[in-house]
Amino acid sequence: MPSLPDTIRHVDAYRAVWRWHFYAGLLVLPFLILLAITGGLYLFHQEIENAWYRDLKQVQVATTPTLAPSALTQSAQRAYPGTLAKYLPPAAPDKAAQVVIKPDTGDSLSVYVNPYDGHVLGALPERGTLMWTIRRLHSLDYFGPIANGAIEIAAGWSVLLVLTGLYLWWPRGRKQGVISIRGTPAKRVFWRDTHAVTGAVAGFFILFLAVTGMPWSLVWGAKVNQWANGNNFGYPAGVRVALPMSDEHLAHMGQTSWSLEQARMPESAPSHAMGEPIGLDAAVRAFNRLDLAPGYAINVPQSPTGVYTASVYPNDLVRQRVVHLDQYSGQPLLDMSYADYGPLGKALEWGINVHMGQEFGLANQLILVAACLAMVLMSIAAAAMWWKRRPTGSLGIPPMPAARGALRGVMVLMIIGGVIFPLVGASLLVMLVLDLIVQRLTRRDTRRVPSAPVESALEHRPSRSNS
Repeated sequence: MPSLPDTIRHVDAYRAVWRWHFYAGLLVLPFLILLAITGGLYLFHQEIENAWYRDLKQVQVATTPTLAPSALTQSAQRAYPGTLAKYLPPAAPDKAAQVVIKPDTGDSLSVYVNPYDGHVLGALPERGTLMWTIRRLHSLDYFGPIANGAIEIAAGWSVLLVLTGLYLWWPRGRKQGVISIRGTPAKRVFWRDTHAVTGAVAGFFILFLAVTGMPWSLVWGAKVNQWANGNNFGYPAGVRVALPMSDEHLAHMGQTSWSLEQARMPESAPSHAMGEPIGLDAAVRAFNRLDLAPGYAINVPQSPTGVYTASVYPNDLVRQRVVHLDQYSGQPLLDMSYADYGPLGKALEWGINVHMGQEFGLANQLILVAACLAMVLMSIAAAAMWWKRRPTGSLGIPPMPAARGALRGVMVLMIIGGVIFPLVGASLLVMLVLDLIVQRLTRRDTRRVPSAPVESALEHRPSRSNS
């Protein structure tokens, strides 16, 4: 049986961790629900869009040969006048060709064309599809850079939430409420156990998704991207070559891999500037000879020094590739794949691929969607548990430990996180100030909630029975 001083130390440590777990939950749980729902949907973005836009993306396979890319793009431009920006050859015999047109006014359009007869099937805003909307909600991109930065903060606090949650869940001699759920939904213990058990199971996935989502973040992701991918035109080590470069970046041309977001676009060689461009048909033949994975997209040159750029990001990370062709000679200027990335770039790209449910096929998708459902359940259980525990007229913030030294471990954890993730560090400082204000207000109130310290102590008391 633990001595009284040991019990007091355990209670103080528990209070310190519980208090900051509560604060982390206040910040993270609303975001966690949003990220889980939108992320779970986006795991199946290809399947959903193929079904949702079936009349645009699917065609009847014909016995006749497909038309030339130039003929398909001309059909698209006749139906929707504007500048040709991008061409996506059919990824399979039953798929439509996709032509991206930039009209004189408004956003770019994705025009879908039957590759066998050139019939235009319809058009959608290039970045206004159902899954683009889900993706922008997932990153809070709809609400500007400040909201986007909130996702970075939420991801950092999620790490603190998981680590403190695992500490609170740890059995310490208990046999009930560890992997089992007690009571009924009418009782607080039911929601406590649901939250704790679900969190213990989903904790690893929350940590993984939080860390692998950081490369997209506003501050940390951008800085690590610069450091990981070098300074010479933004290309990974091993593919830096002496080529004329424009000021345009690959990420501005469309969706690209994390490792190439800052890569500058090469220019067609000046020695060929007086020749005739090879045209889209020849460019497609050249890319096909280079054996790019099906589903690649081609950005067409927009100036006399522009290049044809083909990019593809399939589920198989090894086949991820970006190729730039000189628009006059048709020769590859840069040909980059996953193998060319540096060690950190490879690690982060792998994490991103798993994060998006692509690396291990259907199993990857199903495991992560189960984790997303667990996050939603855990968040609902946390809200129900708090609602049943909170005193009337109060937020029910867990009490401060009697000994301030009990906070040291949590503070060290937060300082390390704040140094690694600057926005998280700034938010931690804000929360520390708010916590000091809460403590001062609490000291003015002489009322106490007797159940909290008793409950904390019981969490640490070894149990010899299942009762």
